[in-house]
Amino acid sequence: MNEKPLVDHDSGATRQWTPLELAEMKTGRRLGPIHQAPGFSSRRRIKFEGGTGCYHVMSRIVGGEFLLGDLEKEAFRRMMWRMAEFAGVELLTYALMDNHFHLLVKVPDRERWLKRFEGEEGESRLLAHLGKVYSKAFLKQLEGELAKLRDQGREKEIEVLLDRFKRRFCDVSLFVKELKERFSRWYNKLHGRRGTLWMDRFHSVLVENGDALRMMAAYIDLNPVRAGLVDDPAKSRWTGYGEGMSGSRRAWRGLCKVVEAPQDAWEAKASSIYRCWLYEEGVSVAEKEPKTGEKRESKKKGVSVEEMAKVKLREGLKLRENRIRAMSRGVVLGSEGFVREVSERYREEMGRMRAKPGKKLLSGRSRVFVMRE
Repeated sequence: MNEKPLVDHDSGATRQWTPLELAEMKTGRRLGPIHQAPGFSSRRRIKFEGGTGCYHVMSRIVGGEFLLGDLEKEAFRRMMWRMAEFAGVELLTYALMDNHFHLLVKVPDRERWLKRFEGEEGESRLLAHLGKVYSKAFLKQLEGELAKLRDQGREKEIEVLLDRFKRRFCDVSLFVKELKERFSRWYNKLHGRRGTLWMDRFHSVLVENGDALRMMAAYIDLNPVRAGLVDDPAKSRWTGYGEGMSGSRRAWRGLCKVVEAPQDAWEAKASSIYRCWLYEEGVSVAEKEPKTGEKRESKKKGVSVEEMAKVKLREGLKLRENRIRAMSRGVVLGSEGFVREVSERYREEMGRMRAKPGKKLLSGRSRVFVMRE
């Protein structure tokens, strides 16, 4: 573990930092001019331009090594929430495992989201937003450069500079890329390690709203159960559902969007709806009948915490091996119409990719299809 004293970007003081403080450290002042720094790029195989989209993102540690302990997972989680807020993407749920991670994110309409930075106060709001990941020293340097460019009448260069920051918003590729890079730097510094940490770039699956999104969220939250780490997904420390069951409102908000419930309805409504996707029907003992005084057993979905012991996990969402591959290695997951629409819309870019309806993944009337490469 690297215990070398580091300089606080804002105060200039040199002191020891705890590992989690290092994980939350903001980007400091650049040695050279910010407006001359390299730009940012973005690439994705499948992305609806000008609209929203939900993506299941997965990435593994290089060599499949089990390098992520509790400290590393907590550091990753802190970075993950902060970078999601900065990037303007909504984190719906997640699962952090010992050698990989799963994220389910929703990307909002970019043009609409960026309207907050328009108008007379747009630039000041943008600078305040950059403060989520950049230090006060960096922002002071940026403000100085903007003022200098403005004094010299170089308004076009100001627009280009600010646009470079804006291009990083509402883009799932850049969000995951920057998250992984930040965590890699933190991990290597902490453990005196060098070289790449991640096996590859990352894999993502475009997911349709509705049944497909709820099934994908449940698949992600059940990862610790399938790995044998817990027998109840509510007991997991490192999933969106486990965080929500511990009382985290930020986790509640994501899962409320998964089940299309109001953001303040987790305890009253949304938690019961989501449990329907995690558990089979359970036997619930009702109160005594007012007339006979006898207790009546009935089946219901969305059981309470006290009834968990009487409930078995939904068999379909434990997922057989072929279904697991569909959830993590597919390209698009959704209804047959959605899969075919994406296939037609991106036929030229996708080359040999074609819509291949998978096996029925849900019971009842619902059907979810997957497009594979």
